[in-house]
Amino acid sequence: MSTTRRQVLSGAGALGASIVFNGALAELFAGTAAARGHGGYGPLVPDPEGLLDLPRGFRYRVLSREGRPLRSGEGRVPSNHDGMAAFAGRGGGVVLVRNHENRPRSRVPVPRIEGLTYDPAAEGGCTALVLDDRGAVVSERVAVAGTAVNCAGGPTPWRTWLTCEENEDRAGTRGYTKDHGFVFEVDGTDPRRTGAVPLTAMGRFQHEAVAVDPRTGIVYETEDAFERPFGLFYRFLPARPLGGRGSLRAGGELQAMRVPGVADLSGIRETGARFDGVSWVPVPDSQARETPIRHQDFGRGGITHAQKLEGCYWGGRSVYFVSSFARVDDGSAGTHFGQVWRYEPDRRRLTLVVAFGPGTDVQLPGESPDNICLAPGGGLMVCEDGSGSQHVYGVTRRGEVYALARNAQDTGTPGDPEWGEFAGVCFSPDGETMYLNCYTPGTTFAVTGPWH
Repeated sequence: MSTTRRQVLSGAGALGASIVFNGALAELFAGTAAARGHGGYGPLVPDPEGLLDLPRGFRYRVLSREGRPLRSGEGRVPSNHDGMAAFAGRGGGVVLVRNHENRPRSRVPVPRIEGLTYDPAAEGGCTALVLDDRGAVVSERVAVAGTAVNCAGGPTPWRTWLTCEENEDRAGTRGYTKDHGFVFEVDGTDPRRTGAVPLTAMGRFQHEAVAVDPRTGIVYETEDAFERPFGLFYRFLPARPLGGRGSLRAGGELQAMRVPGVADLSGIRETGARFDGVSWVPVPDSQARETPIRHQDFGRGGITHAQKLEGCYWGGRSVYFVSSFARVDDGSAGTHFGQVWRYEPDRRRLTLVVAFGPGTDVQLPGESPDNICLAPGGGLMVCEDGSGSQHVYGVTRRGEVYALARNAQDTGTPGDPEWGEFAGVCFSPDGETMYLNCYTPGTTFAVTGPWH
């Protein structure tokens, strides 16, 4: 989370606001059992260790902490833990692939490893943790290095991770020796199979997250731009759809979404608002050689923008994506504290299904959804990335909100407390364990308990 983002939210008076979820939440979840009480697991219990507050009956294990030695001996665990995915490993184990959103002069850079480093001047990348069938870490190593500001990404149907650079600096900027703003494919089981090769055809822009349609292989991408004109929502049509590991290197066509009559999604406030006839416009210059993509001329009808496009995931027959917040003062068409949008490719239909906003329940301070995922048994898990206390919230399909976790690691001062954001929420293939990152100090947790 950037200082700018915290300042923006604090300036908007978001501190202490509550999350209000509205809309047709039932379409997000299928088959979940009715939750007890208010849809949650009871109040959060302060952690005597001062790391992670959870409801009674839940427990956590710390899998990894920034600054500690990597088990591979390659150096130290890098800082700024961000997006993450969990894949089935051998013998019932799990492979976690974890982003490190490092900028120049980060606390702990990703170690540069020969054959896995794209730009020796960049400090971001990914690490991979291998867990055995009991959940114990048996391996931790660098998976890709020399990339910049690896924020989020997404898993592929062939069990690799697409890590995204939230950066579009050119070679020669900030000391970088190569252009940035790309997606990289990472094989957490054997990183050398994928190496450090940018998937240039997927565009050069401030990537945030991706989601792959498992039926067609189309990849959807969000752009988290920090100033006007704000980011776009993209789709990539691969030349070799569903071709397996390495197939995305074959290229394809990048397109941007155009919603009829809507120039800025932030101006839409009514949950359930639906737009048919969504079209996709070829990107004039996907490499942004002269002009960033969001500034390019998309011809008659223009293109649809949105502030703070972040999380992206596939569910059922639809892709969902998140706008973390928007402010009129920043140049957006409207102010909100978070949106979840659903795009149905078969119907070419876009629907606002969840709206976050300031509310009245001071017991649920929340704002600014970021990383987001569906729990295996039903329900939505949201990582909070705002000011004040930081939580992971759950949402039932009835729209009930509950706090599942709270960051107890206060990195501020007695008069000015500070808590790092949560990121990378995901579940083990068997649905029994939730994995979660604290951005700073970089910490990866495994959470188990009496899941509904």
